[in-house]
Amino acid sequence: MRIVVTGANGFIGCNLRWRLRELGYADVVAITRETPPAEWDKRVAGADFVFHLAGVNRPPDPQQHDAGNAGVTDMLCRALERAGVNAPVVFASSTQAALDNAYGRSKRAAEERLVEHGRDRKSAVHVFRLTNVFGKWSRPDYNSAVATFCHRIARGEEIVVHDPAAPLRLVYIDDVIAAFVALLASPDASSGFHEAGPIHETTVGELASTIRGFAASRETLITPRVGSGLVRALYATYVSFLPPSSFAYVVPRHADPRGVFIEMLKTPDCGQFSCFTALPGVTRGGHYHHTKTEKFLVIAGTARFGFRHIETGETHELVVRGGEGRIVETVPGWTHDICNIGEGELVVTLWANEVFDRERPDTVAMKVRP
Repeated sequence: MRIVVTGANGFIGCNLRWRLRELGYADVVAITRETPPAEWDKRVAGADFVFHLAGVNRPPDPQQHDAGNAGVTDMLCRALERAGVNAPVVFASSTQAALDNAYGRSKRAAEERLVEHGRDRKSAVHVFRLTNVFGKWSRPDYNSAVATFCHRIARGEEIVVHDPAAPLRLVYIDDVIAAFVALLASPDASSGFHEAGPIHETTVGELASTIRGFAASRETLITPRVGSGLVRALYATYVSFLPPSSFAYVVPRHADPRGVFIEMLKTPDCGQFSCFTALPGVTRGGHYHHTKTEKFLVIAGTARFGFRHIETGETHELVVRGGEGRIVETVPGWTHDICNIGEGELVVTLWANEVFDRERPDTVAMKVRP
């Protein structure tokens, strides 16, 4: 399949090109701002599918909206018509096409020109009226407030929020690309308006607070819930804006003669992750918990885990070596310790089901071997 992508170097275009590559589409022809108008006929010749993403959003002169949106769309239609191409066209329009402003009018005119082209050529035209698309490779001060906030906060710069209560409707780039690509598998799909989603409803204030929280998490170690939904997409976008100099950061490191203890990550309601080392012969732990539980994974070295039931006195031991992938779990009411019985350094990572609270530590000292 020969696929033509206009606006191929733009935010949406870059993401689409990489997705097409991943899916095995090798014959993808790019049309960019640098493509001479005389080249368009050659580029679209033989096209089986067209993604029309070229356009302007915030030109220096508002009058450039017409040329950058309606004008470019007309140029595409004429090139397709001269080349005798009847391929389906996906058009990245905007929800502003329903509004009476310069940008909206230019997008609406582009839609109408494509509909006319589709009717004359008997080819499908799929219009997506997109709203505030965000994601990696978006441009600050151009594509969306998300891009602007992520760019500035990732660099320690201030952001301006004029109206925190102002509503925002956002759609993530991966969801847009998925909706576009789905039409490649449905070449006979009828012309019309299509949705890309889900659409995420939020406010400018909530957006700013969420992104500030991502930056603050490097200091507090408390990560927001970044595993699903809008926050997942926003976090991926924020991290994509980090400059290479900020790819790494330092977390608290506590060293003593026994080894090193490092706190890595804390969650609001699912505990925290840490790791520690122990020199040969060193024993760590020697305490019990009433409620807290932990999971230990030996990364390197050999560890002996010792347990004693604080009420009955029952004992138990385990020897675990690095690389075994064996999790050892501590149990409330059993005092426990970990001894490095190997010849080299012991390295262990652990998860505790709750964040350590110095006011209520739930950690009571008691040796396993009295």
